[in-house]
Amino acid sequence: RFASSSRASTPRGQSQYPSTPRQQEFDGPEPAVDIEDSNALDRDWYAGDEGGHVFGDEMHNPFGSYDTSWEERQREAALVEKKTAKRVTARAAQKQRDVDAWETNRMLTSGVAQRRDFGDDFEDDEEQTRVHLLIHDLRPPFLDGRTVFTKQVDPVPAIRDNQSDMAVFSRKGSRVVKERRQQKERQKQAQEATNMAGTALGNLMGVKEDEGDSAAPAPGEEETKGGSKFAEHMAKKSEGASNFSQSKTLREQREYLPAFAVREDLLRVIRDNQVVIVVGETGSGKTTQLTQFLHEDGYGKMGMIGCTQPRRVAAMSVAKRVSEEMECKLGSTVGYAIRFEDCTSKETIIKYMTDGVLLRESLNEPDLDRYSCVIMDEAHERALNTDVLMGLFKKVLARRRDLKLIVTSATMNSKRFSDFYGGAPEFFIPGRTFPVDVMFHRSPVEDYVDQAVQQVLAIHVSMGAGDILVFMTGQEDIECTCELIQDRLNALNDPPKLSILPIYSQMPADLQAKIFDRAAPGVRKVIVATNIAETSLTVDGIMYVVDAGYSKLKVYNPRMGMDTLQITPISQANASQRSGRAGRTGPGKAFRLFTEAAYKDELYIQTIPEIQRTNLSNTVLLLKSLGVKDLLDFDFMDPPPQDTITTSLFDLWALGALNNIGDLTDVGLKMTPFPMDPSLAKLLITSEEYGCSEEMLTIVSMLSVPSIFYRPKERQEESDAAREKFFVPESDHLTYLHVYSQWKSNGYSDAWCTRHFLHPKSLRRAKEIREQIGDIMKMQKMTMVSCGTDWDVIRKCICSGYYHQAAKVKGIGEYVNLRTSVAIQLHPTSALYGLGYLPDYVVYHELILTSKEYMSTVTSVDPKWLAELGGVFYSVKEKGYSAREKRVTEVEFNRKMEIETQMAEDKKNEEERLEREKLRGEVQKEGVVVKKVAQRGAVRRPVVKRSGRGF
Repeated sequence: RFASSSRASTPRGQSQYPSTPRQQEFDGPEPAVDIEDSNALDRDWYAGDEGGHVFGDEMHNPFGSYDTSWEERQREAALVEKKTAKRVTARAAQKQRDVDAWETNRMLTSGVAQRRDFGDDFEDDEEQTRVHLLIHDLRPPFLDGRTVFTKQVDPVPAIRDNQSDMAVFSRKGSRVVKERRQQKERQKQAQEATNMAGTALGNLMGVKEDEGDSAAPAPGEEETKGGSKFAEHMAKKSEGASNFSQSKTLREQREYLPAFAVREDLLRVIRDNQVVIVVGETGSGKTTQLTQFLHEDGYGKMGMIGCTQPRRVAAMSVAKRVSEEMECKLGSTVGYAIRFEDCTSKETIIKYMTDGVLLRESLNEPDLDRYSCVIMDEAHERALNTDVLMGLFKKVLARRRDLKLIVTSATMNSKRFSDFYGGAPEFFIPGRTFPVDVMFHRSPVEDYVDQAVQQVLAIHVSMGAGDILVFMTGQEDIECTCELIQDRLNALNDPPKLSILPIYSQMPADLQAKIFDRAAPGVRKVIVATNIAETSLTVDGIMYVVDAGYSKLKVYNPRMGMDTLQITPISQANASQRSGRAGRTGPGKAFRLFTEAAYKDELYIQTIPEIQRTNLSNTVLLLKSLGVKDLLDFDFMDPPPQDTITTSLFDLWALGALNNIGDLTDVGLKMTPFPMDPSLAKLLITSEEYGCSEEMLTIVSMLSVPSIFYRPKERQEESDAAREKFFVPESDHLTYLHVYSQWKSNGYSDAWCTRHFLHPKSLRRAKEIREQIGDIMKMQKMTMVSCGTDWDVIRKCICSGYYHQAAKVKGIGEYVNLRTSVAIQLHPTSALYGLGYLPDYVVYHELILTSKEYMSTVTSVDPKWLAELGGVFYSVKEKGYSAREKRVTEVEFNRKMEIETQMAEDKKNEEERLEREKLRGEVQKEGVVVKKVAQRGAVRRPVVKRSGRGF
C-alpha cells in the first residue's frame, strides 16, 4: 500500500523575441492525461490558499515534478563549469565583452575584417553598455517611524523560544525522512538510467512503456462556462462512505448528532440575543445543522442565512452535504461562493462561503442588508479574514439591530469571543467525552518521526484494543511514517494485523473517506494525519493518540517578502485538542513526544493568530477602502505587529495605492474591487494606459490557476520539449499569453491541450476567471484594448506592477533582489533559463521556497523602465555620478515629498473645517426651526382659568 535546450543568444540592446512566436506542432502519439493528476489540480485549486498563493512545501510546490531531475542537471552543469573555467563575475564578464567589442571595432576600422564576418549580433553603439541602477531607500513621511499604527508594537515570533529543544529539532527536521528521500532519489535515478522506454533508442528497439502507469484521457468538455466547477464534480454521491452513513438515512444521521438534541434551547438563545457563541466538539453538527435550524425557524424569510468557512473546500463540501439533507439541488436553496466561483441563484437562502467572499461583499454592502443571520464557523482557527470580519461586525451590529451573529468555536478559547462581543452568551453543545490519560516523554525527542513509529509499534504489540491516531506535520512526514511502520512491522515475527491509513488535505476524497470505515475483526487501525484531524474531522474508535508536537504554520518572512510554511511547535491549546481525540468513544491514552517541561516552557498557550504572522497588504487596502483611515481605531481581537503594518503600508505606497499621508489614492480605489494581490490589480489598471488590457487580462487569469503544463512521469522528456515550444524568450508571463492565444486559435480544444501536454482543466478555469475579471473591469468602466503584436509594451506594463520585486543578475542562474539583497534563483523551468545568457534585470511574480528561494514567473525588463516606473526605488547611474550626488538627489526627493505632504494635509484640514462649519450651520438652522415651532406652540396654547374650588 505504501510502496513508494539550446537557443542562440541575441544582443542586449534590441528586442529579444519576434512579435508573434511561431507555434510548432507537436509530433508523436497523444499523451494520456492521468486521472489522479487531474484530481490533484482540483485539490490544488480548492484546498489551496484563498488568495491563490503558493508556499513551496511538498503540497504547494509548482516545481515539485521538476525538482529532482532539474536539480541534478544544475549540479552537473555546475561541476562542468567548475572544471573547465573559473567563476566569472558579472563585472568581469562585462569587461571581457567590452574588450571583445573594442577588438572588433579596431578590426573593422582598419579594414582587416568586414562587418559580414561578425554576423548580425554585433552592434557598434553605446546601447550595448551595461546600465547600472542606483538603489534609494526612500520612505513617505507617514512612515517616518514616529507614527504608531497598532497597539502591538513588537513583532510576534512564530516560535516562543528559538533556542529551545523543540525549536532546534523543528528546524533540523527528521533524519529518517531525509534518508528515505535520498534513497528514493537514488532509486529513481537508477531506474531512469536503465529505462529506455520513450527514448529514441528505446523506440528503435521496440521497448514499450509500462501501461500500468498511464490512464485514459480525461473526457473533453466543450462548454467552458462552469465546466470546472465543484458543483459538477460533486454531483455524484460520495464514495468510500463510512459504515454509519451507509446504514442510516440522512434524517436518522441528523437526529443522531448532538446539536439536534438541543435544537429548541439553541434557537431560544439566538432569539433572545443578537450575538451568540456556540461551542461544541468536532462532529457535533454545528456547521451543517445550525443553518437548517435557522431556516426552519423562519430566518430565511427576512434575508439570507450566511455561513463563513476559513477554507474553500469546506465551504463547498458542507454546502453539498446540506443540499442533500434538504433534498434540493446545489446552487438553488443551498449554495456556495468562493473566489472566482459562485454557485448561488436568486432562490438561494442558505449560503456557505469563504470569509474572504463575505469581506468583499461588505465593500458594496457595508451593512450586509441581504443577510438576516451570519454564522462565522471555525472561528477558533483565527484565520486572517475571520479576524477582520470580527472587527467589522462590531460596527455592523451597532447599525443593524435586526442582524444575528453566531460565532462557532471548538472548546478552546471560546471565552475570548464572548468578551470581544461584550459578554455575549456562550451556548455549549454537550459532547460525548471520556477521560484521557496524558503521558509526556521523559527526554527531548530529536527525531519525532522515528520516535512516533516506535511508539505506534509499542502500542500495537503491547496494549489493548483500540485504534491509533498519529499527528504529523505534512504529506512527506506522513508517507514516511506509514512506510516505516509497515517495514518495521514486517520485520517482526507474526505481528498482530494493522491497517495503516494516511490522511492529509491533498489526498483524494475517496481515499480520505477510508479512515471512517470500520476495520475488519481482529485488525487495529492506525491513522497518520496532519492537524486536519484536530478539529476538522472526527473518527470514532480512536483510543490512543501519538502527538509529535509539531505542525506547519504559515509565517510571513519580511526579509524575503513572502509567506512560507514552516514547521513549528504546536500550542498548548493544540496539544489539548489532540489529546481529546482519544476520549470520544471511551477512556483513552495520549502519548506526547515532548517533555512536560517543554509543554510548559516552550509552547505558546494559544496558536499565534494568522493576522500577527502574515502579509497584510491586501487587508490594509481593504480596510482603507472601507473608510478605516487610522488602523489604531479598528477593533482587532489581536492587533497585528507594527513592522507588518508598516511593511504593508510601504508596499501599497510604492504601488501608488496610498499617497504621502497614507490616504487611498484613485489608483488604490480602483484596485480594491479586484479579488487578488495589489500587484496584479495594478497590472490590470496600468494596462489600460499602455493599451494592452486584453493581453494583461489573459496573463493575470493564467497566473490565478494551478500549473497549466502536464508532465507525466513516463514521458518527461517529450513534455519538456513540448513546453519549450511555447516559450517566449525573456518572459514567462508572455509564455502564458502565448499558450492561451494558441489554445484560443485552436477553438479551445481539449484534444489540442492533451496533444501539447497542457491541462485542459486549468485552461478552462483560466477562461472562466478571465470572464469574471473582465466583468469587474467593465464595471470600473475600463477600456478593453489590445496592443496587437507589440509585446514590448506588455513587458513594460508588467514592470509597472512588479518593480518592487526586481532582481539583478549575480551569477549563473542566480540573481539578487535589488531592495533586500536576498539571493534568489532562476528555476530551470523558466523560459529565461536556456537563453544562452541571462538578462541583467528581471521582475518576478512571487518567490517559492523549496530547496532554494526560486523566482516564479519571471520577465526580463529594461533597467530604464525600472527607473522610470519605480522612481522611489531606482535611478540610472550616470557616468561620473558620485555618492554625494546620490545623497543630494534623495534629500531633494524627501523635501519634495514633505512639501506635497504639507499641501495634502492643509487641503485635508480645510475640507474638515468646511465640513464642521456645514454641520454647525445645519445644527443652528434646525435649532432656529425648533425654537420657532416651540414659540408658535406657546402662543396657540389655550389659557386655562382655575377657580379656587376643588374638584
